[in-house]
Amino acid sequence: MKSIDLAAIDLNLLVAFEAMLEQQSVTLAAEQLQIGQPAMSAALNRLRRLFEDELFVRLGRQMQPTLKAQTIAPGLLTALQQIRQTIASSQTFHPATSDRTFALGSSDYTSFVLAPPLLEFSQQTAPLLNFRLVGFEKDSVGTLLEQGAIEVAVGVFPHLLRQTQCEPLFEERFVGIARQGHPALKQGAMSLETYVNHSHALATLRRDSVGAIDRALGKQSLERRITLTTPHMLVLPFVIASSDLVAAVPYRVALRLASSCQLTIFELPVETRPWMVSMLWSTLSGHDEAACWLRDAIKTVCSLLEPAAKAQLSRHRTVGLP
Repeated sequence: MKSIDLAAIDLNLLVAFEAMLEQQSVTLAAEQLQIGQPAMSAALNRLRRLFEDELFVRLGRQMQPTLKAQTIAPGLLTALQQIRQTIASSQTFHPATSDRTFALGSSDYTSFVLAPPLLEFSQQTAPLLNFRLVGFEKDSVGTLLEQGAIEVAVGVFPHLLRQTQCEPLFEERFVGIARQGHPALKQGAMSLETYVNHSHALATLRRDSVGAIDRALGKQSLERRITLTTPHMLVLPFVIASSDLVAAVPYRVALRLASSCQLTIFELPVETRPWMVSMLWSTLSGHDEAACWLRDAIKTVCSLLEPAAKAQLSRHRTVGLP
């Protein structure tokens, strides 16, 4: 098959071919394309040279397609339709009718906090959308975003990565959890001495037993005993519910699981710094209409998290929390 140099071909000729097929008249095809009849005649002559065929011949008052024109027409019309659909889909995103799948980089914690309200929001405004939650390592998140493997990443990002943009979503902090009726809790609180001398569970992705609580205790030359470590944060509430261990978990996790796991939430007797959960995305998708909708949806959901958390807290009526 002879190689064709598309760079040497004016693809507008294919649009002229399509118009001739539809109108079977040079005059009417020119009107359809909003060009002059001489320009349409010139385009037809260029088409004839390109395909080495008359393509359209006059029979009566119409320009009838030749056998070759009828043979090449289906492929050319399909190609034009695909080009139009590709351009239209890249320029327009309709959440109400789109069935696109969004990939979100998310840990078990951020998935636990964001996925339920995001799905609820989507069901109301974009019922056909799909979401895929993807775990990620922080040193690879920039590559995943740049390659389009994920649209956004949600987590803690202390340093802005190359070719990315970052926006804060909400602040989070640690609280303590213990089983209801735990003997170490006095009126919903625990003293520092009791806290340090008790057995603890810790969620950590690192293969060690040092967390933010341990660093805070270390500043006071104190050390706690960690009986259990796990990389799965959502295991902790269920472990705590069936033992005398205590643990520190993010505020929103504690609130969501306190009732179902029969937990008591208490303020930690050691000060820890809150942290900011943020959304990270590639500058390559900064102006993409669908990606912008997704980021706005996540921001909308997060703006409702704090009021929802406070309302849930008032229902629990947990002693010791503001």
